[in-house]
Amino acid sequence: MKKLLNTLYVTTEGMRLRKDGENIVAELEDDERGRVPFHMLGAVVTVGPVSVSPALIGALARAGITLVLLDRQGRFEARVEGPVSGNVLLRRAQYRASEQPTDIVRSIVSAKIANQRVVLQRALRDYGADMPDEQRQSLETAVDRLDQILRRVAFMNEGIDVMRGAEGEAAQRYFAVFGSLIRSPDPEIRFEGRSRRPPLDPVNALLSFLYTLLTHDCRSAAESVGLDPAVGFLHRDRPGRPGLALDLMEEFRPVLADRLALSLINRRQLRSGDFETRDGGAVLLTEGGRKTVLTAWQERKKEERRHPFLDETAPLGLVPYLQAQLLARHLRGDLDAYPPWFWK
Repeated sequence: MKKLLNTLYVTTEGMRLRKDGENIVAELEDDERGRVPFHMLGAVVTVGPVSVSPALIGALARAGITLVLLDRQGRFEARVEGPVSGNVLLRRAQYRASEQPTDIVRSIVSAKIANQRVVLQRALRDYGADMPDEQRQSLETAVDRLDQILRRVAFMNEGIDVMRGAEGEAAQRYFAVFGSLIRSPDPEIRFEGRSRRPPLDPVNALLSFLYTLLTHDCRSAAESVGLDPAVGFLHRDRPGRPGLALDLMEEFRPVLADRLALSLINRRQLRSGDFETRDGGAVLLTEGGRKTVLTAWQERKKEERRHPFLDETAPLGLVPYLQAQLLARHLRGDLDAYPPWFWK
């Protein structure tokens, strides 16, 4: 149980929430684990099998405190609100901002490129001494180029399409050297470039699976604060595409997905036998491989990091929800700009 941004996050399975006066009481096996006054909260988010008493549900609704229910994987299930809600005004602000999203796009792209750069810098620090000179120099060149693109994005006055182009160049530079970070003894596990639909090698299959998990979490985060997950800023509107969820996940791809993929491969938790090739060349994780990834994904989300804007520690799994809240606050006018999440 953790309180961040006036939101109470309850992630312990089997916990029971009940009302006691003007307080939420959290109990586990009849032992009180926490107590928070209503006036300190704007929302309550439960993850997994957490029970909420009917009396508390009614009290939260009357107090204007939103209750959000997520399943074990963090997927959105339900949102309980009282009769007065600010969602309509928030979504109107979101739609207006989507027409001229320059500043929000700049924040998202800057964070993504900066976090990609940190992934490459970590690899140089951890493995650079053991790399062939040519490989190490390629990584150093990519780091320098990402730094140049990052500075250009921060100060450019051009439109959204130019920033999208800068983000695309940064991704191309990043994935051009990503294969140098793979240290698996299996010759089949190599990365020659990004392939999506379908993934054509084990590394791309793993990345695509992790990106799908991250998209689900970011979509849930957007819905949990009342944002429309389909209307983004960096990603153009397209029927059936969760543009805002894809926007939010850009900041976290390098840290939550790419780093986890590298860890699973380099620590030999995934081997070539955890992948299968289908007719047509598509490569997918086996059932056993998916279980390994899902277990590691849930453990990764429990790791805590200090949030650079809030200056508080939070589990990585809650960061998409915190960013969605910060975006909502910016859209409402409570924050002058959207503060992206930079990994250090």
